Amino acid sequence: MSTETSKKAAGRYGMTIDIDRCNGCGSCMVACAVENNVPPAESGATDRTGITWIRVFQIDNGGRGAEKRSAFIPMLCQHCGDAPCVSVCPQQAIDVNPVTGIVEQMPERCLGCRYCMVACPYHARYFNWWDPAWPAGMEKTLNPDVAPRMRGVVEKCNFCHGRWHAAKQAGTSDSLSAYVPACAEACPTRAIRFGNLDAPAADVALGSQDPDSFRLLESIDTDPKIYYRSKKKWVREAANAPRPGKETPRG
Repeated sequence: MSTETSKKAAGRYGMTIDIDRCNGCGSCMVACAVENNVPPAESGATDRTGITWIRVFQIDNGGRGAEKRSAFIPMLCQHCGDAPCVSVCPQQAIDVNPVTGIVEQMPERCLGCRYCMVACPYHARYFNWWDPAWPAGMEKTLNPDVAPRMRGVVEKCNFCHGRWHAAKQAGTSDSLSAYVPACAEACPTRAIRFGNLDAPAADVALGSQDPDSFRLLESIDTDPKIYYRSKKKWVREAANAPRPGKETPRG
């Protein structure tokens, strides 16, 4: 694709996530599920069959005892500038928003082939194995701006498209600049920042240029719009991956 499609986008919305600030509390996961009507996991759900649009992983430096260090990595769709999922979808159920550059998923077009899940190098897509269901009474608390997805389709983070549409309908530049996904709003340590990466003065744009910023699997050239940041060298190195066809140096 989509490199061409991405260049046509009026904006390039993305995030910076400060790993050194993230304490692994999971507030972003809860806020995301509530905002986007992600149902509670079925009793038979596993790590492979459950749904969570953003998931916080714990990593460590491989040390032992007093030498062991840990960090938390919030993982969500990376909203790639050259997204592999777009080109493999036979139904055109994945598109790039021409205004924001956000990679969007259209469940009404999805036939459930899961090609996009295979193509995604970040494992940030989820298949609905069950009909969405909530405990009695909880359905009254659902977000009316977001339609629940049906069984048999794939879903993922879309930077809270319900909030984007609400800001767009407000019709003012202030409402658009104030648009922020639920995960960023809920983060108690303000580790997650969101905005237009092409707006030079925006916090997210400045953060992406920080010398301690990095993106996951940069060597595969997907051009993700999620920038992570850490002053810890071992954390930054954990994001590296060998270019296809080359082995990782040892030593």
